[in-house]
Amino acid sequence: MGAARPFPSLPPLSKASEFQNGSQLPDKDWSFISIPPGREFQWVSQLPISGVLDHATLRQMTRPRCGVTDTDSHATWTERMSGLFAGRRAKMRRKKRFAKQGNKWYKQHLSYRLVNWPGSLPEPVVRGAVRAAFQLWSNVSALEFWEAPATGPADIRLTFFQGDHNDGLSNAFDGPGIRFCLENALPHAFLPRRGEAHFDLDERWSLSRRRGRNLFVVLAHEIGHTLGLTHSLAPRALMAPYYKRLGRDALLSWDDVLAVQTLYGKPLGGSRAIQLPGKLFTDFEAWDPHNSQGRHPETQGPKYCHSSFDAITADGDQQVYIFKGSYFWEVTPDGNVSEPRPLQDRWAGLPPNIEAAAVSLEDGDFYFFKGSRCWKFRGSKSVWGFSQLCRAGGLPRHPDAALFFPPLHRIILFKGARYYVLAQGGLQVEPYYPRSLQDWKGVPEEVSGALPRKDGSIIFFRDDRYWRLDQTKLRVTASGRWATELPWMGCWHANSGGTLF
Repeated sequence: MGAARPFPSLPPLSKASEFQNGSQLPDKDWSFISIPPGREFQWVSQLPISGVLDHATLRQMTRPRCGVTDTDSHATWTERMSGLFAGRRAKMRRKKRFAKQGNKWYKQHLSYRLVNWPGSLPEPVVRGAVRAAFQLWSNVSALEFWEAPATGPADIRLTFFQGDHNDGLSNAFDGPGIRFCLENALPHAFLPRRGEAHFDLDERWSLSRRRGRNLFVVLAHEIGHTLGLTHSLAPRALMAPYYKRLGRDALLSWDDVLAVQTLYGKPLGGSRAIQLPGKLFTDFEAWDPHNSQGRHPETQGPKYCHSSFDAITADGDQQVYIFKGSYFWEVTPDGNVSEPRPLQDRWAGLPPNIEAAAVSLEDGDFYFFKGSRCWKFRGSKSVWGFSQLCRAGGLPRHPDAALFFPPLHRIILFKGARYYVLAQGGLQVEPYYPRSLQDWKGVPEEVSGALPRKDGSIIFFRDDRYWRLDQTKLRVTASGRWATELPWMGCWHANSGGTLF
């Protein structure tokens, strides 16, 4: 294989096809990309301000980010930093961080309404995420929020749309699989006092840290815009143009807190601002103990049936094992499901929220994967005694799913748009791998699980859907919703034919 062709050199801004005015990449039609002013984009993205559409700038453009423009972010940041270094207080002459003077709410009690929600997530869980996103801002400011009745007016409205939604063609949504930071492909919000935030209904929304677009983070960011905040250039700010990842640190940075307090003041009554680490917001089903109220009786059943699972695998007897958080369920071939059981009771030392699992159909050993670590169990006993570092063998970090593939007698790992075949009995990647997922025609990227079936098919899972792949032809032959169409998943009777998602 020859060396990768270098990216063609690009003209400086002084040429006719300048980046600042919306240039195209040479030798290919990139006219569908609406590029913001070049130097402004590089400033906000914390890149060298060259004005040239170079490798680093193009790579930055592929990251998921907010669709709100960065207009005035440069000037606002300069004035804010100037004010800080000059020692002026927020109550003095420092300019507030919003696009135009007067663009703020002139009250501290605001109502909101969730107009609709994506079908891939249950309503109570989405409402919990919305409530938590508003609470992030009320915890550190004098603002208070309450959910308005469905029939009454609301200051802030959160709505999910498809395609063009009478918001201008530049704001039309284009569904899942965002590759470039196009303004017409991303969530966006309007500064006060319009009070609206719009989200793509067809995006692959999730409340998991690893899979899909994290709805909670996007909600909290866009709500910040509805309060009057523009994009921040502070490292790790929630209001940075590029959506933040959930981690151990607090979601709001010092600049987020300073900005909202500049507009609305500190928490009332002398109470201190409360900051919570991002790791607390990774499972909204557990976040609100009352979220099960209001569900219809037919949607009762195993927890994974109503949301998603972390990993799934099956043994040689076609008994399915489904993992979520610190628990797992066993489902017999006829669809009878066990009560949730703690992972530690079966596999001591296995951490919660594993990312991939597979059972070898040759010897029955269980393989588990999370982050850069791997575990192997024979029955309930650890084969290695402790976890292994997967990366030593070339395995990907944070794999999406694992599968024992009978034709090869090998374990296969899936990560994004690639798959890895592991050497037999070990944790080394076979030569000539990874390869493109296009070898498995019709299988989507970022699957959450894969199972071999007795009929020779392989079932792939992602969110609430499944894809059935013919092993001999290596192509998808059918797809649908697993909770309602696959009775051996243990959700059939709980559903009574209804959709869980």
